[in-house]
Formats: sequence, structure tokens, C-alpha cells
Amino acid sequence: MGKVAVLFKVYAEDGMESEAKKNISEQLKPTAMQEEEIAFGIKILKVMFVYEDEQGSSKLEEALRKVHGVREVEVMEESLV
Repeated sequence: MGKVAVLFKVYAEDGMESEAKKNISEQLKPTAMQEEEIAFGIKILKVMFVYEDEQGSSKLEEALRKVHGVREVEVMEESLV
């Protein structure tokens, strides 16, 4: 099996961007994470994971949704590495 990279778009609860970022970092240990302003002070987190193909991104998506401070999660990109 190969490795897969998946990039998630994560929306934090209002005013909890830094807490969500810290919790994701500590609990899930992403490969990379970047904060981006999308409009009028609204910020998202772009969170990337690289994992073995058999693991599946749905488990990561569920884990992200359970992190304190996270409101919504979307898969932006997923591809073989």
C-alpha cells in the first residue's frame, strides 16, 4: 500500500481559532497546519495528514470533528503521495 495525503478545511467555533489549532496539533499531530483568512475576519485552518492507504481519511475526518473548538470539517484534497 502507498501513502495518501489529505488536506482538510477546518472551521473553528466563533472565537476559538487558537484553541482549535492547539487541540488539533496536540491530539492528532498533523503533518502540516496553516491558518488562512477567507473573508472579513473569517479564518479557517488547513490541516494536512499523510497516512498509509489502508487507514482511510474518514477516520481522520471523524477525529477532527470531535476536537474541542472545531465546528465544521471538509476534505479539500486527497491524493496518493
